[in-house]
Amino acid sequence: MTRKTVRIAMNGVTGRMGYRQHLVRSILALRDQGGLDLGDGTVLWPEPVLVGRREHALKALAERHGLEHVATDLDAVLADDTVDIYFDAQVTSAREEAIRKAIAAGKHIYTEKPTATGLAGALELARLAEEKGVRHGVVQDKLFLPGLLKLKRLIDGGFFGRILSVRGEFGYWVFEGDWQPAQRPSWNYRSEDGGGIVVDMFPHWEYVLHELFGRVKSVQALTATHIPQRWDENGKPYDATADDAAYGIFELEGGAIAQINSSWTVRVNRDELVEFQVDGTEGSAVAGLRNCRVQHRSATPKPVWNPDIPATEVFRDQWQEVPDNQEFDNGFKAQWELFLKHVYAGAPYHWDLLAGARGVQLAELGLQSSAEGRRIDVPEIAL
Repeated sequence: MTRKTVRIAMNGVTGRMGYRQHLVRSILALRDQGGLDLGDGTVLWPEPVLVGRREHALKALAERHGLEHVATDLDAVLADDTVDIYFDAQVTSAREEAIRKAIAAGKHIYTEKPTATGLAGALELARLAEEKGVRHGVVQDKLFLPGLLKLKRLIDGGFFGRILSVRGEFGYWVFEGDWQPAQRPSWNYRSEDGGGIVVDMFPHWEYVLHELFGRVKSVQALTATHIPQRWDENGKPYDATADDAAYGIFELEGGAIAQINSSWTVRVNRDELVEFQVDGTEGSAVAGLRNCRVQHRSATPKPVWNPDIPATEVFRDQWQEVPDNQEFDNGFKAQWELFLKHVYAGAPYHWDLLAGARGVQLAELGLQSSAEGRRIDVPEIAL
């Protein structure tokens, strides 16, 4: 075996997602397993360069995990020819400029979403990357969740017949920060800092719907800021200017209708933090992060509406659990592996910056729909 060291500039690893999912559970997990075997006698050995503004925080992470390289000067890191890949998990408002610099420096790009604060910027990044000839990918992690992988298996096997509708429920109660600390950063609730649940979640819903059920043809959304005042990390009150809930209806290519509620102001009364119910002519399924349950047409009970007596059926017991039938790795790590194989072995990969731009587009049009109170068509985009 030949070991090839791959130096990856990881910007934003002091944040929750950048640290937990991308550094610890993806890159460091790859190192723990001995690297990534490309199948041709080459093993990729990821060597992260931790990039950020707070040197003391970066050094603390490096010391905790036995890493050697930290930097606060992004330009210097991008000028280093030994760095192959630039990864971005910063706040959205800082992402576009950093990715532009990385593309100009000839680095392959892997980034969290949204890729930019607006569609024009997101498309420009995709164009620049194509013109420069660098490989580029966008994190679309929910496609790799066990629950949605099982759902994809059902779709590919024709379980549903003609799919009629998709109902999604996502969210949980994020504490206001006064008497209990909030479990999300305060910038998420300030639109001037790039916050808002539409900007955060509609890019996810775009790729989930697009990949599993069909391209989104139109969107009709209603947003709300249900909690107008919150308290930041220092216990100081601030005005919440971004939407903390969004109620969306999406018309899909092929005729199915999707309805997805996204909220940071809802208390969870479901099995998982996100669930999708898919109803088709031949069967239905409910998929979450890890689990998936089905009810086939041939086994569908015949409920009768009678509000005068207590329910005589336990409806959840009438569904069948879909077996794993395989081992599921961490979704972020699985996509990192695919991207690295794309860069170093030429493996196919279509979750690129153009796909990321579609997510930005849907968020932008969702906000426009809410502001104007109307349904808006979602045109196809291309470079």
